[in-house]
Formats: sequence, structure tokens, C-alpha cells
Amino acid sequence: MKRLLISLFITSSLTINAATEPVDFVSTLVGTLSKHSLSTGNTYPAIAMPWGMNFWTPQTGRMGDGWQYVYTEDKIRGFKQTHQPSPWINDYGQFSIMPMVSGPDHDFYNEDKRASWFSHKTEVATPYYYKVYLADYDVWAEITPTERAAIMRFTFPETTKANGIARIVVDAFDRGSAIKYDVNKNTITGYSTRNSGGVPQNFRNYFVMQFDTQFQFWGIQKDDKTFTGTEASGNHVQAMVGFNTKKGQQITVRVASSFISEEQAWQNLKELGNRSFDQVCAAGRKQWNDVLGRIEVEDNDIDHLRTFYSSLYRSVLFPRSFYEINAQGEPVHYSPHTGEVCQGYYFTDTGFWDTFRCLFPLLNLVYPEMNVKMQEGLVNCYKESGFLPEWASPGHRGCMVGNNSASVVADAYLKGLNGYDIETLWKAVVHGANAVHPQVGSTGRMGYEYYNKLGYVPYNVGINENVARTLEYAYDDWCIYQLGKKLGKKEKELKPFKQHALNYKNVFDKETKLMRGRNEDGTFQTPFSPLKWGDAFTEGNAWHYTWSVFHDPEGLIQLMGGKETFVQMLDSVFNVPPYFDDSYYGGVIHEIREMQIMGMGNYAHGNQPIQHMIYLYDWAAQPWKAQQHIREVMDRFYNAAPDGYCGDEDNGQTSAWYVFSAMGFYPVCPGSGQYAIGTPYFNHIRLHLSDGKTLTIDANGVSNPYIGSMSFDGQAYDRNYLDHTQLMKGGHIVFDMQAQPNRQRGISKDAAPYSFSNELKK
Repeated sequence: MKRLLISLFITSSLTINAATEPVDFVSTLVGTLSKHSLSTGNTYPAIAMPWGMNFWTPQTGRMGDGWQYVYTEDKIRGFKQTHQPSPWINDYGQFSIMPMVSGPDHDFYNEDKRASWFSHKTEVATPYYYKVYLADYDVWAEITPTERAAIMRFTFPETTKANGIARIVVDAFDRGSAIKYDVNKNTITGYSTRNSGGVPQNFRNYFVMQFDTQFQFWGIQKDDKTFTGTEASGNHVQAMVGFNTKKGQQITVRVASSFISEEQAWQNLKELGNRSFDQVCAAGRKQWNDVLGRIEVEDNDIDHLRTFYSSLYRSVLFPRSFYEINAQGEPVHYSPHTGEVCQGYYFTDTGFWDTFRCLFPLLNLVYPEMNVKMQEGLVNCYKESGFLPEWASPGHRGCMVGNNSASVVADAYLKGLNGYDIETLWKAVVHGANAVHPQVGSTGRMGYEYYNKLGYVPYNVGINENVARTLEYAYDDWCIYQLGKKLGKKEKELKPFKQHALNYKNVFDKETKLMRGRNEDGTFQTPFSPLKWGDAFTEGNAWHYTWSVFHDPEGLIQLMGGKETFVQMLDSVFNVPPYFDDSYYGGVIHEIREMQIMGMGNYAHGNQPIQHMIYLYDWAAQPWKAQQHIREVMDRFYNAAPDGYCGDEDNGQTSAWYVFSAMGFYPVCPGSGQYAIGTPYFNHIRLHLSDGKTLTIDANGVSNPYIGSMSFDGQAYDRNYLDHTQLMKGGHIVFDMQAQPNRQRGISKDAAPYSFSNELKK
């Protein structure tokens, strides 16, 4: 593992040279200063392995609260195994462990009363290791994880008659749980069935715990009543084991879980082997450095480095592994669709409405071997449920719009990923384009009958967010068409998708030059407010969604009347004050507030629909405007503090935007094989590709936002895009940056990136 040589300029006269590894720059607390009304990420410190099945987090929120860790809270209620992708989706299969010291009169089964004060000054929160001081009990708690297991180490004070005994409380949570302890083997086993949807009737998360210290006291509470015996099941079961400890005595708990069975949970515990806490911690650190080290960054600004690697950390957490390795070394998984144990890989906890945009393209560029497994998981999802997921946690969830699984499938295969059953995925995307899930309306295509017949989803037929659906379906049809061409499908089979890829034109209103709801009879919605959030759009307004023509910006340019008008419309997004109409929601949703307070007009980077829009200047021969706005977003909207995002982080999408943009390019249209050029953010980047090749990106004068000139492997480069195949060969990109725009670069006819309209002309 190469080490990053970073020069940290502390003052103008003092320079400190430090050899530092990528994980040392990660802050897991970025985005945790959030609340229901205003998101700065809506994240939590995920103590986990990359794409791990189980995450661990300190729990400041009450049982069932989606805001399970909030930076402003003062007390920790437990250390929780979590599978939560978002507070809006919430969690499943969760349980918690809490060390404490108390006498017999303390209500330690009450999560509020057992909560302990803590300070961030005692908190160490890295991806692979967490430590905190629980002040009420004089206890230090530590956690280090593997993919499906973890070791916890608790350092207790001396226990006396005055302060009571050392206790460890296991809370299996409500809505169905069970616990059993074995005082001879010093083990606790049980399960949690708590979930927020997307699971069959037989769903359970089985957990096992092995303690290294003999139990001296023990007890179980079932549904708020003390229960005699060694095991119990009910609505809400908790257990306590106790010890008399000396000052500084450490008690270690080895814990694992499984969605398959208790037996498999014990198998998963073998991930720890006979290793000590420190050995597991060191291995976790190495694994994180191996993953984060795929992108080496050198720069003089430590805060920018922290922001970059904290963003890359968030980009490799989801989708999470939902498969396990059985005793024969084979990947198996509990199906969240059938409730059966099935062979093969499975991944979950991602919403494609968010992550198709640049999270999955990042995987295809930097971690393609992981996305091969994920594509295998999609095959299994289709076989088990009859649909590809759109929002999964762990099964299909009713959330958002679009049929963007088509993009996730197409972009991977078109970029050369293989070794999985692409023919089944072809069947899946075709099926999903012409069906809707019978129970989960956001899976498949709601309104596909209207869309296929009229070329759009009408405004007045009772299907909300209809323009958003139309625009995303059109892009998804383009993805299916491109995938089908690559697979050699017949023209007759591809013709509908080719035609439907232009359906975005059917909801464009020439009068306002914006996308607008259209009634079944062909008339546009009246009245129409371009500032109205929701209604015909999803978490945005017409100013935001008009740009969702990822595959054909040239077609949109022509609809607007040419590049000059197109640029004026782009400019207007930043020039129109942050006015809004919230009448559809009946109040200000957090996405609206995040746009309003950011000081960038009607540009709403805190939500996904518009995040690509800045790059569209590349299509209109004014790339310097993209460079200007990208640099402003990078400088102002991201940092490595608890308020480090300008909206929901959303399972790696908003983070991956930063990672791509820092490298100087962005996948506006997944499936096209191109990246629109923006503006680099660092002096030097080395991208270590999976086949051993290296792509080096140097930026001279990077403090300036504008590209003066650019070269690739020594040859002058004037286009506004880079090809994926070009990047995968490795090479050397050099940007020469300057303080003023170069209005002569990137303006030639062939400088613009891909557009479907241009393909149709050939």
C-alpha cells in the first residue's frame, strides 16, 4: 500500500511533512448534524467494512428513531447493529449492546434511564474502530468490525457496594424478539424481527455473542416484566449479564449475526477467528486503506483531503452485502422476497433514483469487481421477485419514481463488466419497462400503459410526479436500447425503446421552455407554476427537472431554440432567487429549505435531480461556466464537519458527485461511456485501476477554477468529455488552470459530449 506524502501548511512559516494513509483523513461524523427539518447529510457514523453486511453505530436516538445518531445529542443509549440506509427508510433487524455500572434499583432495561452522558472530545470514530467514554459509568467502550461480526471491548471501573456491578445489557428491540443465555458457555443468542417493511413473514436477524468473562449475574426482561428462566420470546425482550470488576478490567464480547439462522450466525462469527481485538482492528484498517487507496490524492489543504476521503468512505458503504458465506465457502442469502435461503450474491439498501446517477458509475470505474457481484445480485433479485429493485431495503420498498435499474444494468455491461447472466438481466429490464409491481408501485413503471400509448404519463389521471416519471422512463428506455444493441437484439425488439427515448419531448412546453405536466387530452396543466415543488415532479420543480434529459442534451438545446437560449435557461437557475411554492406538500420539506439557504438561487444541490445540471454547459460551448459553478459547489457545499453536506447524502450519491468532480469529470449520462469534463480540485491524483493500470491526473495552478489548457498523454485535448475506454487504459491527464475563463477552449463542434439526437443523424 503506497502512503500519501502530504505537506500540511500550518502557518506561512511552518511546514509539517506527514506520511499518512487514506483512512486517516476519514471523518465518519460528516453529515450527522441533521434533523427532520434540515439535513446536513442525514448520516450516522457507520463502523463497518466496505459494503459490509452489518454496520455498528453509537445510538443517541430512541428505539425505532431513524435519526439514530445526531451530533448535538448528549447521551448514548447503546451500541447498535444497524442496516439503515436512510432515516426516511429506517432500519431492520437491529439490536443494541450497552455496558454500564449500576445497583439493583437502577432501571437498566429502560433505554432512557440507562443512557449515559458522553462528549465528542472522548470519541474516536473511524470506519474500522470506534471508542467513547461513557461518563455516567466510568466505562470506555470500543468496537471493531468485520463484514458480519465485530468485537466489543469494555473497560470497567472497580465495582463496589456503592456503585453496584458491571452490567452489559442486550436489547433485541420490540415488534418481536427473543434472547437466550448460557451461563456455562458465557453466550447470549437471540433474534430481532424489527423492520420497517420489505421483508417476508419469517424475517429474523439471528445474533450470537461470546463473552470472554464468566457471567456472575444474569436476567431477562420480557415485555417490561422480569422473566425467570434462561430464555424468552415476546414483543420486546432484553437481557442483562453482570460482573464484579476490578479497575481497568476489560470484558470482550465477540458478536455476529445472520439473516439465515443461528447456526449461520455462529459461522459468521468465525470471521473473527482467534484474533484479538487489536488484530481485527489492524486488519480492518488495512482493508479500508486498500479500498480507499484506489484513489491517491496529494494536496496542500488537509481539509480538502478530509472531505475527499470522507466522501469516498460514504461511496463504498452501500449497497450493502446481504449475502453470507456458508460452511462450504459458498455465498448464500436469505431472500427478502421469498423468505427462503438461496444460492449466490445479494446486495441491498440503495435507491437507484439516487445512485444510478454517479455512485454506480464510480463503482464501474474504480471498483468494477464489486459491481460484478452486485449485478449477480440483481439477477437473483429478479429470479426471486419477478422485478429488479428500484429502492431496496432489504426487499422492494415503495419510495421515489423511475425505472432506473435499467441504467444500473446497462452502464455496467456497456463499460465491459461481464461474467454474470446478462440475458436474464435483459429480460428483467424489458419486463420492468412494461409492468408495475402488484404491491410496490415504485417498482417497475407506474403508469406504463399511458406512457407506452401516449408517450408520457398524464398529469390528470391520478398518478403523481408524472413528468418526473416520463423523463426518467425516457432515459431508461434509451439505456435499454443501448444495452439491446450491445447484446445484438433484433431491430424489431429495440424499436419501441428507441422511439420512447425521445418521449421527453412530449412534456416540454415551448411557451415556458420548461418541462410541464400534460393532460391525457394533450393540453398542458393549468395553472402552472415553475416554482411549484412536487406535483408533476419529484422533490423538485420545473427549473430542476427540465434538465433530466441525460441522454440527449442536444435534443433539449434544439427544443429551447438553440445554445444561446439553452445557456440563458441554465443561467436562470442560479439567477432566480430561491423562491418556492410548497403547496403540494402543505409545508416546507427539508429539500426546499436546503435549496433556500444555500445562496445559489434555485439550484438545489442538496437533492439529486439537478446535480448533473451544472455540467450541461459543456454541451453548449461554454464549459467555463460549468467550471465556475462546480468550484463554487465544491468550496461551499462540502466539508468534513458534522454539517458537511448541503442535503441528504443518500447512500453514496452526493459523496460520489464530490469524488468524481474532484477528479475533474462526471458521468452525466450513465450508459454513454463518457464523462463530462468539469474542473479538477487537487494538485495530483493517481487512480489505481483494477487491472493494475494507473490514471494520473495533475492540475497545475489548481487554486484557479478555470481550465486554460488540457493534455492527455502529452497530446493537446480540447474536448469537453473523456471516454471510459480511454481512462481504463490508464495514462496521464494534465490540466493547466487559470484565474480567468478560456473562452476559446471546448467550443468546437466536436467538443460536446454524447447526445442521442446526434446518434440518430448518423
